[in-house]
Amino acid sequence: MEIIQVTVIYALSEVQYIKKVRIKSNSTVKDAILASNLISIEKNIQFYKNNVGIYNKLVHLNRKIKNGDRIEIYRNLIIDPKERRRNKYQSLKKSLKI
Repeated sequence: MEIIQVTVIYALSEVQYIKKVRIKSNSTVKDAILASNLISIEKNIQFYKNNVGIYNKLVHLNRKIKNGDRIEIYRNLIIDPKERRRNKYQSLKKSLKI
């Protein structure tokens, strides 16, 4: 069985977790995340709530990985970006009394 290396990443605003993982070539995204041990380090990671991707492209947990893949665990949004801009504009509008 061939051994490959992938990188598993989880980024927060204040810290980034980057783990290089050596794993069997027929492994899945889920296997790589488990092997990275990030779940025990960061309690906010939940398999069925966080989306995952490879090189900024959404994938399923059961997708087979390839040597050199960059597996990204995405944070859940606290607020929709459109809503955030709308709120910011409303605050600015109030402060300028438009």
